[in-house]
Amino acid sequence: MTGPTIAILLPCFNEEAAIAQTVAGFRAVLPAAHIYVYDNNSSDKTIAVARAAGATVRCERIQGKGAVVRRMFADVDADIYVMADGDATYDAAAAPALVARLIDEQLDMVVGARIHEAAEAYRRGHVLGNRMMSGILARLFGRSFSDIFSGYRVFSRRFVKSFPVLSAGFEIETEISVHALELRLPTAEIETRYFARIEGSASKLSTYRDGIRILRTIATLYRIERPVWFFGLVAGVLLALALLLAAPLVVTYLDTGLVPRFPTAILVTGLVILAALNLFAGLILDTVVRGRREVRRLAYLTYPAPGLELTRASADVGGSRA
Repeated sequence: MTGPTIAILLPCFNEEAAIAQTVAGFRAVLPAAHIYVYDNNSSDKTIAVARAAGATVRCERIQGKGAVVRRMFADVDADIYVMADGDATYDAAAAPALVARLIDEQLDMVVGARIHEAAEAYRRGHVLGNRMMSGILARLFGRSFSDIFSGYRVFSRRFVKSFPVLSAGFEIETEISVHALELRLPTAEIETRYFARIEGSASKLSTYRDGIRILRTIATLYRIERPVWFFGLVAGVLLALALLLAAPLVVTYLDTGLVPRFPTAILVTGLVILAALNLFAGLILDTVVRGRREVRRLAYLTYPAPGLELTRASADVGGSRA
């Protein structure tokens, strides 16, 4: 019997200064794993340094971390996937514990929740944004993660191969989290150390631009996954506005039996019609979403749980010996 195959996935963009240290760190703790570095149009020597460090280097020409993750998940075959950034900020020594947790509890994702010791490792704006986004997800989907933006995650094969990556940029971690929450997949978090970037390595994350994109992604995913609530809210706002405009008309009609302001009456009628259309759109889309969710769930169930194949193999060996 052999253990599960492990792939370490490292998306990179201009990480010449840090990629060799990152590769060496993961090779030291998971020597049997296959390390893949996916370069995203780097203009420095990231590719050459990664190859010299012994990693398998592949390139993704479409710019954006989401595009890189889409390519990695499609191309790489393994039983367990360890994904981290190539900037040496994540603690490679924690990888065996993350993998062991995934296998022992047959989980589909284990998130390395970042614990930063140095102030320069994690900007205050990012800490606040992380907490705010985590709270929004908890309200929208009933539960959340303490660090939804962590790029340090371990996945099962069935998670990776059933996850339709749609994001283009840094909002990919939000999409991954929402996918796990929406399908109610078994997940866990383990606190891991988070280090400051080494000299020569710079962050590519823009606090405001990427924060806006992440908020937009959450709103879009909520519209897609919770259409009844989303369009019901729009219908409620339109209906409330219609009632507010209609109140004086009703009072005038009760007093005089006349409707003097026809444009307002027509506007109220239009608002009520739009509210009804939004409500019915939400109900129809909810049926479509349920069908899509069933398809995703069936695709997910075509793969065994992590560690289950080893358990079956052990049982088969034990039975043949008996």
